[in-house]
Amino acid sequence: MMRRLPILPTISVLAAVAVMIALGFWQLDRRAQKEAMLTRYAEAQTLSAEVSWPVDPAAQEALLFRRTIFDCQVEGKDRPIAGYDRKGTVGWAHSVTCLLPSGARAEVVLGWTRDLAERQWSGGTVRGVIAPGAGKSIRLIADPPLAGLAASALPDPKTIPNNHWSYAIQWFLFAGVALVIYGLALRKRLAARGDEG
Repeated sequence: MMRRLPILPTISVLAAVAVMIALGFWQLDRRAQKEAMLTRYAEAQTLSAEVSWPVDPAAQEALLFRRTIFDCQVEGKDRPIAGYDRKGTVGWAHSVTCLLPSGARAEVVLGWTRDLAERQWSGGTVRGVIAPGAGKSIRLIADPPLAGLAASALPDPKTIPNNHWSYAIQWFLFAGVALVIYGLALRKRLAARGDEG
């Protein structure tokens, strides 16, 4: 029977199954990393000491959900983006770009409102919580809010998904299904040749 196994298809299927299993274990490893990260974020929320705004991209992730303060020189106009208030009401979060004394720039969400009307804020001292931004960027959620706006929702690590367990199970299931399908195909092929071994 072994001599009649198609060599290349068998090698291909076994290689694909090995990759799927490796991806499953990789997702399990990512799950442990994500759990540690979320625990660190939750602990950061309990710290009241303010940290310096992280200019270095390598330091930004470690300071997410910490409180900070800096002086802001506003660049450009207010930019409304979809956002929530502290009660979960959908509306508009108004943000500006700040030029910091160091020359670095920071996005600051001034606060929340139901309308798109441009808000004027001349700059000054801003306090708040460092939050994830678009992509790998960060932004500051002003707390207290500025420019006469209501308070925007503060960032919450609980909203960060940790789906790696389900992804791992999916990869293991894909590997099992691939083996079963290939086994059935081999059985059919061998039966057609009169070699049911």
